[in-house]
Amino acid sequence: MLNCHNCGSDKFTEELVNETFEIEGKLILVEGIPAKVCSRCGEITFSSETAENIRLMLNSNQKSQRKIEIDVFAFSA
Repeated sequence: MLNCHNCGSDKFTEELVNETFEIEGKLILVEGIPAKVCSRCGEITFSSETAENIRLMLNSNQKSQRKIEIDVFAFSA
């Protein structure tokens, strides 16, 4: 039985999520990742197989499908 490592809940939904990764200072977006999402707090959990597939993809010479532009804000209190 899987429990959320953030809140302890055992209730999850299966969803496709988008996640950003930072590799050598470069942000990379991966879309449509199968994940379990905690129904209580929204914490995202990937299976070990999915995590390994992401690792292999990001460390390969695979060409990205497209490029996007994003706005950047600096937080100031």
